[in-house]
Amino acid sequence: MMGWEMVRCDKARRASRMAAVLLGTTGLTVFPGIALAQGAPAPVVVQPAQTAPGQRSQAIQSIRVVGAERLEAQTVISYIKLRIGQPYTSEAADQALKDLYETELFSDVQITNDGGNVTIQVKENPVVNRIILEGNKRIKDDKILPEIKVAPRQIFTRSKVRADVARIIELYKRQGRYAATVEPKMVMLDQNRVDIVFEITEGDKSKVRQINIIGNEQFSDSELRGEMVTKQTGFTKIFSSNTSYDPDRMAFDQQKLRQFYLTQGYADFRVVSAVAELTPDKKDFIITYVVEEGERYKFGEVNVDSQLRDFDSEKLAARLPMKEGDWYDAKLVEDTIEQLNDTAGAFGYAFADVRPNYDRNKEDLTMGLTFVISEAPRVYVERIDVNGNTLTQDKVVRREFRLAEGDAFNSLQVKRSTNRIKSLGYFQEKFEVEQRPGSAEDRIILEANVEEKPTGELQLSAGFSSLESFIFQASIRQRNFRGRGQTVGLSGSYSRFSKSVEASFTEPYVFDKNISLGVDVYRRDLNSFNFTNNNRDTTFEQTTTGFQIRAGLPLTEYLTAVGRYTFNYDEVSLDRGQFFSDRVTPGVQECDVLRAGRYLCDAIGNRLSSIVGMSLIYDTLDNRVRPTRGLTAAINADVAGLGGDVKYVRLRANASRFTNLGSGFIFSLSGEGGAIKSLDDNEVRLIDRFYLGEPQIGGFDIRGVGPRVLRKPYVDEDGSIVANASEGTVSTRRRDWQDDALGGKYYYLAKAEVEIPLGSGARELGLRPSIFVNAGSVWGIKDPQVSPLDEQIVIPNRDAAGNRTYIQTCDSGRTIVSGNGNAAPTPPAGCTLLENGTAVNAFDEVFVGDTWKPRVSIGIGVNWNSPFGPFRINFSKVLVKQEGDDTKPFNFNVGTQF
Repeated sequence: MMGWEMVRCDKARRASRMAAVLLGTTGLTVFPGIALAQGAPAPVVVQPAQTAPGQRSQAIQSIRVVGAERLEAQTVISYIKLRIGQPYTSEAADQALKDLYETELFSDVQITNDGGNVTIQVKENPVVNRIILEGNKRIKDDKILPEIKVAPRQIFTRSKVRADVARIIELYKRQGRYAATVEPKMVMLDQNRVDIVFEITEGDKSKVRQINIIGNEQFSDSELRGEMVTKQTGFTKIFSSNTSYDPDRMAFDQQKLRQFYLTQGYADFRVVSAVAELTPDKKDFIITYVVEEGERYKFGEVNVDSQLRDFDSEKLAARLPMKEGDWYDAKLVEDTIEQLNDTAGAFGYAFADVRPNYDRNKEDLTMGLTFVISEAPRVYVERIDVNGNTLTQDKVVRREFRLAEGDAFNSLQVKRSTNRIKSLGYFQEKFEVEQRPGSAEDRIILEANVEEKPTGELQLSAGFSSLESFIFQASIRQRNFRGRGQTVGLSGSYSRFSKSVEASFTEPYVFDKNISLGVDVYRRDLNSFNFTNNNRDTTFEQTTTGFQIRAGLPLTEYLTAVGRYTFNYDEVSLDRGQFFSDRVTPGVQECDVLRAGRYLCDAIGNRLSSIVGMSLIYDTLDNRVRPTRGLTAAINADVAGLGGDVKYVRLRANASRFTNLGSGFIFSLSGEGGAIKSLDDNEVRLIDRFYLGEPQIGGFDIRGVGPRVLRKPYVDEDGSIVANASEGTVSTRRRDWQDDALGGKYYYLAKAEVEIPLGSGARELGLRPSIFVNAGSVWGIKDPQVSPLDEQIVIPNRDAAGNRTYIQTCDSGRTIVSGNGNAAPTPPAGCTLLENGTAVNAFDEVFVGDTWKPRVSIGIGVNWNSPFGPFRINFSKVLVKQEGDDTKPFNFNVGTQF
């Protein structure tokens, strides 16, 4: 079958070749949910057959067809009832004309009779050459063409084109474009062919300008509008797709109104009428609901009638959430039915039927209620079927089931199995374990109908971070390696201040036992830093090379123990040109406390760390990827000292609870804390301490919370840095300070966050806004020795022999000359000498921020799964801070995980 041949009609060619024939212009009704054709079919005007005078009742001698090109004469004659030998009458000729026009094969027909010789003059309808769409931008050709029934090489008929116009209009109505019009035209070609052109004017989406509610006395219009899915247009609804008119959504809103009133006790509520009127400009709709609220009911006597032997009706009734005298709530009744079904299912009654029997008393306005639990057999699992898995092995899915074939049915375990399979991340998100009857009444079959999704990840990204400037990342990971549920990964990253490469492997079920085993091998290069005059300066460089082996063993359904061993080789160094000098011991380059600070000088060196750790993890989350409800908590203990140079014990704990508030709102509350203690006489190293700041706690810069040493220069009245303390005062501008975060041995952090739902349009863009509040602190280190400087010191430069060098200025120019040890040379006559070295201006050095008192911030953040990578932006306001804390109200990350 020949496909569609689509081209755009050239305007100049159309002007010269097209005979514009208006077939009908599209219009729309103002009544919701009713699509009208664009116009009634044009009546066919049949010219009376022509008959020679005096021969009105002659017998037909012959029938001749003239003008037929594609059709045989006998085919044309077969459509009419005129036959040779029959009398020719005007009535018979008129009926023949009607019969021929009804075939829709002819554009013109004439019948003449000359002494019994009947001539049928026909002009055939043209053949469709091609279909052309113009003006369609919102709906592409591939969406419209399947709705068009007129096709190339078919006979053109007006009725088919009218039907196609109506179908195109219906497509636009589904998008909410009720002002759309379609004007069909045809371009005449040679050989009786024609091009069909549908000129489409799409128009804007028809919005809901106003929603009126008549008859509501107990609740305001705004309160009832809030229960509806359809929203009025407004500035606050920019991202909402629910402001466009949709008849189906309007019908759903009527159900939403009824549900709302039923939850408030109005059992007789009904929507009398719902009318949507299109404004004259066809741009907006005005929706009007007429409602009848009725009387408000209370619960009457509430009972349970259980026909299951394991359930005591009176005890169940005592635990029901509704009590006699409470306002009637239909939603509470539905929830109670679901809870009773779950309870029955937990005892093995998979097919238990709970039905409410109502006893409405319109006199005292009470609603009596009896929950009848019908008798049902205890059910056992006959079989577990896994379908749809093409790559994933059956055992990967089956081992997540909390029920085995032959076990007594338990609905709670079925739900737990569903959540565990979802958390694998291998299948579609809307997965549910389905239940169907087995071979007997007491048998049930559980089906896992999965739909696999890609589990391999190849990421090559470049981004920008407010912390690390440009970031380049590459990673490859397979979360379902060979369909066995194994995870294999290789990743690397590079930025101005950090570099890393890591390989990992995890086997969740070793030898098909419920024991996990994993190993990580890595090398990480990290540059610590401080800020001076808003410039980020590298302080110490840390290189860590090591590996970790971990094993996990579930103790219960929700509790898991994880053991691990970590071996690290750490190299901590300072830039020798920036922080080293021979100021103390001439000729011996060593870390200079005036340049680096005593705490940094004490940190440098190479050390081995041998760490044994243990974690207890409690997890009831419904989904580990994007949880909406449940609790996760962990206690972690690490001991360093099983060999190596470092000895400490570190304890950490964290917990998070997620709650679905309904309507898409997700509330999460999390907290964590930790402590570390040295097991020898050495202070806990800088790289082993805890740090707080961005991104853990919003509103503060990276490592912006906690103990720190601030080195503040002296400035004059103009704000310029001076050499000696006597020449000015300590600068109060933070950008002039050198800020070195030291971390702490103790910390805590708490966070509460609410994820705010947006319209479907924003969800499709991957936008997830949230509001949050943070509180935390880090503290508990030994006060470092600070070294204020009152007068400028010049750290001399020396030659290869260790002699101090000087700048000698003579008439011939400037040269570098060496002294004798620390003694200056004698300059020639007319020359002067200046010390050649690095000047360190006077500064005040203070230790601040070592307090347990909380820092508190609030803010709003937006996650966006952008086309160029994950994007996170935060706007924060610090409510409580301590001396020395470094705040930062705005931060963002692009191209990195958050």
